[in-house]
Amino acid sequence: MDLCFQISSIPCSTHRLSLRSCVFTSRNSSQFGGRSVCLALNSDTLVAGNSAEIVSKKEDEIADLKSWMHQNGLPPCKVVLKDRPCRVIPRPIHYVAASQDLQAGDVAFSVPSGLVVTLERVLGNETVAELLTTNKLSELACLALYLMYEKKQGKKSFWYPYIRELDRQRGRGQLAVESPLLWSDVELNYLTGSPTKAEVLERAEGIRREYNELDTVWFMAGSLFQQYPYDIPTEAFPFDIFKQAFVAVQSCVVHLQRVSLARRFALVPLGPPLLSYGSRCKAMLTAVDDAVQLVVDRPYKAGDPIFVWCGPQPNSKLLINYGFVDDDNPYDRIMIEAALNTEDPQYQDKRLVAQKNGKLSVQVFQVNVGKEREAVLDLLPYLRLGYVSDPSEMQSVISSQGPICPVSPCMERAVLDQLASYFRARLAGYPTTLDEDESMLTDPSLDPKKRVATQLVRLEKKVLGTCLEVIVDMITQLPDVTVSPCPAPYAPILK
Repeated sequence: MDLCFQISSIPCSTHRLSLRSCVFTSRNSSQFGGRSVCLALNSDTLVAGNSAEIVSKKEDEIADLKSWMHQNGLPPCKVVLKDRPCRVIPRPIHYVAASQDLQAGDVAFSVPSGLVVTLERVLGNETVAELLTTNKLSELACLALYLMYEKKQGKKSFWYPYIRELDRQRGRGQLAVESPLLWSDVELNYLTGSPTKAEVLERAEGIRREYNELDTVWFMAGSLFQQYPYDIPTEAFPFDIFKQAFVAVQSCVVHLQRVSLARRFALVPLGPPLLSYGSRCKAMLTAVDDAVQLVVDRPYKAGDPIFVWCGPQPNSKLLINYGFVDDDNPYDRIMIEAALNTEDPQYQDKRLVAQKNGKLSVQVFQVNVGKEREAVLDLLPYLRLGYVSDPSEMQSVISSQGPICPVSPCMERAVLDQLASYFRARLAGYPTTLDEDESMLTDPSLDPKKRVATQLVRLEKKVLGTCLEVIVDMITQLPDVTVSPCPAPYAPILK
């Protein structure tokens, strides 16, 4: 969460409750740890702590949220909440739209701090907030735990109207898909071949580690949980429920700039998940005086959805955080990890040469979409260094300045061949071809999760394929394409 602000909606599924039940409980439990928790609620239930409260007819939740905000200090604004249909569930989802024509630079809305959930508000003590988030628990985990406890109060909670709106959204990204952090193992297989799958599993383990710290934090932060003095977190909330809440908060939290640590992560009504996402949009929520406001970056007609920036995130992060992929994302990229061979007798010398040129013995290279050739050119000197084996050549490299240039035709061929093999292997790791992906995406009945996963791997394959084309082109331009590659007993390692 390192961006100007992070956006999306609260994760949902037919088998998950996210912020839907009063304690985010599982479908099969009505008692846990000796404490009463609400029964499993279906997608039509309210967030109140009573499973018998069912939404009958169509409740005017839009008016409820807006009137609640105005009653609690929201000044007149230039936006309204509207409905649009959702493929995944029968109920429509809400979104923020312009209530009148807007020009770039107009303030669309300004939410007072009293309607913004931050650690400063939750804990009432910035020192405690810093202690928690630097030693034990992330801001996201603290906010998730707070909302979980608040939800137990049902309508008694000040935040009831806002929580109900989050429940209604339930983590749907632009394609009405929740974060893959909440997908099943079968659904995660849609990401086979993509590094994103391993990243999802690693992130899930991190959430579990945070869960294991909940009781300690609850004990330390008496000022936060004094109204629940006997509800020990891990007894009140099973791990799966906490994970759902954590992902929910992750997908709608705003990252404010130029504020204290205790205020930098914020949950803002009228903000995510009600705003639309745009990778090329430059509008973002900002802290101004005692409020959080949105200044639009483009003209809008009345009724148009309002867009905000998700930050310079690659599609893998957009999918994990928000459940969507942007085909027109200028910040999309893939990673290549290259490492000098530690068994190389000249490893230490090569490590020092790499450091002199601003690289590490294990270096991650970014391949940005549209700049594949530049990335390959940046990678080649590092690989050439790994291929140097003759001690006299190594001495020449040590005494030279700047990146390593081609030393011999056979070495250059070996370097390019290794890179070509690497990109071919990565492409072969996907169970489908690019053409098959294109064909699947034309199917309107394609499962939404499979669709968004296919979008992601398709874009990854395009970048990898372009890199391979660059390498093949370089091979054809060698002075002698018939030259045999130099032997490389200690070739660099590519991942």
